Amino acid sequence: MSLIVPNFDESVIVRSAEAEVIGRAPTTIRLLADSSSTGGALSTQRVSLVDGADGAKPHRHDGSAELFYMLDGTAQLLSGEQVVTAERGDLIIVPPGHAHAFAAAPGEDADILIVITPGVERFEYFRHLERIAYGKVPPESLLEVQELYDTYFLNSSAWNEVRS
Repeated sequence: MSLIVPNFDESVIVRSAEAEVIGRAPTTIRLLADSSSTGGALSTQRVSLVDGADGAKPHRHDGSAELFYMLDGTAQLLSGEQVVTAERGDLIIVPPGHAHAFAAAPGEDADILIVITPGVERFEYFRHLERIAYGKVPPESLLEVQELYDTYFLNSSAWNEVRS
């Protein structure tokens, strides 16, 4: 097992009003800290989902674990082939290589703090998702950057069954 030794000299302070916001309701992403600002220790964002909105489709990260902390509301999260319902205060950590996805539970809102460790430069990935949402680039363009962002898309029958 290797140890990640972060390499940054000062505390990282991100004021809510200064964080970049991607998207708009029903799905907004507040970019908090990217890998470059934390010396590789982590990347983090806050995702707000309204009225059962989807967050991320099934995918995996080969080199990072992903932590989901429920700030408020109710979400459905895929971890491997298990779909769990998480509520305010719940914590789920998905190990590297495991399929995962998340969405607000049907008819519910969800506010989720997400931390990926070790960090991967992810802010540009979320900007890419926004370009797709606004029709500036095709959805298939994500397939070209899977390795760059350590995000590999998967199919999950367990997730499809719960979310259909």
